[in-house]
Amino acid sequence: MADTAPALPLAGRIALVTGASRGLGRAVAIELARAGAHLVITARSQGGLEETDDLIRAAGGQATLLPLDLENGEALDALGPSLFERFRRLDILVHCAASLGRLTPAPHILPKDWADVVAVNLASTWRLIRSCGPLLAIAEAGRAVFVTDDPAATPRAYWGAYGATKAGAANLVRAWAAEIEGGRLRVELFNPGPMATRLRAAAMPGEDPKTLPRPETVAPRLVALCLA
Repeated sequence: MADTAPALPLAGRIALVTGASRGLGRAVAIELARAGAHLVITARSQGGLEETDDLIRAAGGQATLLPLDLENGEALDALGPSLFERFRRLDILVHCAASLGRLTPAPHILPKDWADVVAVNLASTWRLIRSCGPLLAIAEAGRAVFVTDDPAATPRAYWGAYGATKAGAANLVRAWAAEIEGGRLRVELFNPGPMATRLRAAAMPGEDPKTLPRPETVAPRLVALCLA
């Protein structure tokens, strides 16, 4: 009798991953593809998305590429309806994208830098919840995971803009999780800790990235939240 391959746990599911052109977003997208999900991957860089798509295909998965600037509020607001029109569903949302901004004393934060981190770290979280929440709520086992960071809980000198926006996003996610408690949809915060990423290198230029975990080693822990 011929052996039959085990069913993939996320076969037939649609998963949206932001920040998927590199780092943790890319690693998570590949892991979700290995689990059988069809990926919708977003980032500002078309070239980066194409590289991620190549890796997803090499892992046996499929992806839809969606170049998207998280500062474009109208595009984010249209995302949920667009996914419904294309796929009629959304099962998983993983929000990895983030902006470090400039590490500077609080009185020196410039309006342009403030607007950038607010848009990418905080406003995009609200817009994604607003746009994609209704689809996730009607999914058979909807999962939403938002990546957070230590400065969201513990203020650090010079990290004011980044920390404030990540803290606001974390508070919003926790509020949403409390509102839907007891239903089929699960909403989680995930803190990956320090990783060898471009954002980390920009924040800690003197740090040896070889001493840090690679995003590929962290991604399975996040994806486990999508399987639970």
